[in-house]
Amino acid sequence: MIKQIGQIMLYVNDQDQAVRFWTEKLGFIKVSENDNGQGLRWIEISPAEGAQTSFVLHNKQLIAQMQPELHLGTPSIILYTDDLDGLYQDFQDKGITVGDLVDMPEGRVFNFADDENNYFAVIQK
Repeated sequence: MIKQIGQIMLYVNDQDQAVRFWTEKLGFIKVSENDNGQGLRWIEISPAEGAQTSFVLHNKQLIAQMQPELHLGTPSIILYTDDLDGLYQDFQDKGITVGDLVDMPEGRVFNFADDENNYFAVIQK
């Protein structure tokens, strides 16, 4: 029986740039970095130490060569915050592309883009 979501794979064009975006701009931490010695490198990042779910950043071009049948698009991900207005302002101050603040039935939300123009959402319930 599945108990929780562990890791979400994000396939990116530039792993180092993606790490900088998530850690320096969004405050994530780098949990681990692994390299199989044959070019396959994966970097695990998390919003906080001990978080139940993390992202693993993979090289999109390399994975496409290894497993062309995989869907390498960015999944739709919603992140949670307790201070949507503060986070929205912080993202704007850091030059992160953000969408409008929107009231949804589930709570207030906004979208933001990483440096590769992949969009994610943040919600305050």
